[in-house]
Amino acid sequence: MQDEATVSAADIARLAGVGRAAVSNWRRRHHDFPQPVGGTPTSPVFALADVEAWLRDQRKLDELPLEERVWQHLRAEAHDDLRIAEVLADAGELLLDHHTATTPPSGRSPAPLSAETVRALTELAAARGAAEAFAFLFGRYRETQARRISATPPEIPALMAALAGDARTVLDPACGPGDLLLAMTGDTGEPRRLLGQDTDGDVARLAAVRLTLLGADPGVREGDSLRRDAFPGVLADAVLCDPPFHERAWGHEELRTDPRWEYGLPPRLEPELAWVQHALAHLGPGGRAVVLMPAVAAGRRPGRRIRAELLRKGALRGVVGLSATHHLWLLRRPDDTPPATVLMIDSSDPETVAATWRRHADDPRHDDPGVSRAVPVIDLLDEEVDLTPSRHVSPARPEHTAERFTETHDRLAATLDRAGRLVPALPPSAEHREARSIPLSELARIGYLTIHQAPMRGDTEDGGDGDPPLLTAEDVVEGRAPTGRAARGDTRWIPIQAGDVLVAAVARRFVVRVAETGGPLLGPQLTLLRVDPRHLDPYFIAGVLRSSANARASIVQSTGPIGRADIRRAQVPRLPLEEQHRYGAAFRRMAEFEAALRATVAMGTELAQLLADGVAEGTLAPPDDETSHPANP
Repeated sequence: MQDEATVSAADIARLAGVGRAAVSNWRRRHHDFPQPVGGTPTSPVFALADVEAWLRDQRKLDELPLEERVWQHLRAEAHDDLRIAEVLADAGELLLDHHTATTPPSGRSPAPLSAETVRALTELAAARGAAEAFAFLFGRYRETQARRISATPPEIPALMAALAGDARTVLDPACGPGDLLLAMTGDTGEPRRLLGQDTDGDVARLAAVRLTLLGADPGVREGDSLRRDAFPGVLADAVLCDPPFHERAWGHEELRTDPRWEYGLPPRLEPELAWVQHALAHLGPGGRAVVLMPAVAAGRRPGRRIRAELLRKGALRGVVGLSATHHLWLLRRPDDTPPATVLMIDSSDPETVAATWRRHADDPRHDDPGVSRAVPVIDLLDEEVDLTPSRHVSPARPEHTAERFTETHDRLAATLDRAGRLVPALPPSAEHREARSIPLSELARIGYLTIHQAPMRGDTEDGGDGDPPLLTAEDVVEGRAPTGRAARGDTRWIPIQAGDVLVAAVARRFVVRVAETGGPLLGPQLTLLRVDPRHLDPYFIAGVLRSSANARASIVQSTGPIGRADIRRAQVPRLPLEEQHRYGAAFRRMAEFEAALRATVAMGTELAQLLADGVAEGTLAPPDDETSHPANP
């Protein structure tokens, strides 16, 4: 095992609570910054001990958080991030062995970790508890391996668990790190038997550790469920599955005569239908299966015969259109009386989906226009057998279309009128003003403003109403309210105050807003400037930062929609505060004008849709001749 823990530039930025650009600047400007000990010229790594000492000497770090120290030790043990799942599973089983007196679920002794790593891990578990300590480490693992591991969309597991209902035995045949099984560990008052299988043995071990630390007694096995089912003959009350989409080498040829294909041999290019039938084969009497499916599986021609058989035999009971890319198929083990209808739900709202399924799964007359409908099976058994919910849900009731058209028309007209009055009118200068400017770095040095940068990445989640809102870079670009949520317990995010200048680098330009109110937290890839109002006007600063010259000088790279910049390079004209206020008022009006234009585009799109709907429904009368044609010149 490697003796010395190492960190990348991204890790250093996380430890110091800055962006990666700041770390690059430190390397360039400070001759005593630690030299790389490995990696590549473009992705160097540094000794953690050396970096920690340097950050302390520079007063950029008071104390390296214990959890970060443990994480870096584990990465050092792995040598390569490709082995991090194995080492993290070893650490998890060590936590189980030391702190819960539980035999590791894998049945083997934890692999030897270095004495220093074991001490740090034990200390972290003592401070935070074994379950919370491993949850933190697993979160770091998921973040660093985002491109290598597939993860069920975060809002889906709880919904799938709700649709599965109460179940004593639950199986996930493609469990990955166990997200779906974890969603079934809620307090039901009944012990549950949780079974899982995954082709990656280390990832399966991670799932077992996560479940065991939460008090479950899981049975998680390594292996390919389609080729080598680890639970032959097991009948579960519920099967939850997020199968690997578009996996071509799933065993089509070798499994051609498999008895699981009760509804037809799955086409070679439709492995999802193999997983659907595998789930049905493991359902006991009355059992339910919830399978996350690619939306295209609802209508692809090669799978139409199997879809038809699932309908005829009563196995498919509902389809939920969550998005343009994901559907949920709701299945039950067929009985002697197949239902006459299938519940189609076209909604992305988990509460709506769960409530609709709970109340109307067996209601053959259910029809909630625009949301859900019980569709007769006979209507689905046409040449295509297309199960896309949006094709079968009744259109929304038209009675309010005309009123909404009139209301939107009036709002649009008022917004257009207001927008015309917002455009600031600035006369040309009598003479060209001498360009005397000062960089933001100098304004920060003399205390006229402070510069804050959020971490480039971090743990954010879709939280509840009690979790603090987090402003994302996309929110700044779109000029909208915060849509993110901060991960609970993460204190690195910066609270936004009224008057703060918020900066995002997009497509080699700056998008800049001034916060009208405080409260949200500053999200990743954003910079915050907090000005001293005795010396600077925030709207003036926001306006001049948008200049083309400042964008060219400050944006150092842009590999995606949201780029990165060294905002300290930006130049600000040196003007008296009173003159800043006058320019600032103009910039503020222009920002309001831009917001009005965005609202105009949105209302125009809505109005066009309402016009089409109203004409199709017959709820809008044609316009008078004099209003339908432009006046003759």
